[in-house]
Amino acid sequence: MTRIIDGLCRGLEFLIAAGLAVMVVLVFGNVVLRYGFNSGITVSEEVSRWLFIWGTFLGAVVALREHGHLGVDMVVGRLPAWGKRLCLVLGHALMLLIVGLLFKGSLEQTRINWDVTAPTTGWSMAIVSSAGLVFAVLAGLLLLVDLYKILTGQLSDDELVMVQESEEAVQLKQVLADAGT
Repeated sequence: MTRIIDGLCRGLEFLIAAGLAVMVVLVFGNVVLRYGFNSGITVSEEVSRWLFIWGTFLGAVVALREHGHLGVDMVVGRLPAWGKRLCLVLGHALMLLIVGLLFKGSLEQTRINWDVTAPTTGWSMAIVSSAGLVFAVLAGLLLLVDLYKILTGQLSDDELVMVQESEEAVQLKQVLADAGT
């Protein structure tokens, strides 16, 4: 299961990179065409905005997989293993609830915008809100896999705090540890 999820995340990273490349080409090309040739790429702004939205949602899935979101573990880090496990289960339950709400809202928005067309491309505006659907499904699956690992005891005590501290906090800890030795 881990290899499948890792492969999925590598694919998402490729899509994000490809989307960024397309955005750069569209925006830079549009600037050059406007200033140099008094013309432009009509769909540049719209497609770039949509790619940015999709990149944000897909990037959030990758960050969720890598447990790369920032968090504060000041209290949870001091709890015993069972307390850390309980907090992690409660946190995952809350995230699943929020992802469910996001799925419901994105589905409703996608249905509403299905027949609405974008002004310059003529494409369905449901493309934008469907990014939320994709995120909700993928994030829900990742959270369920993590929750399964938590409940079946497949995580070590060190893995029970699934947040990243800020880079400054990590550097400060490292400096203090080096000063103590």
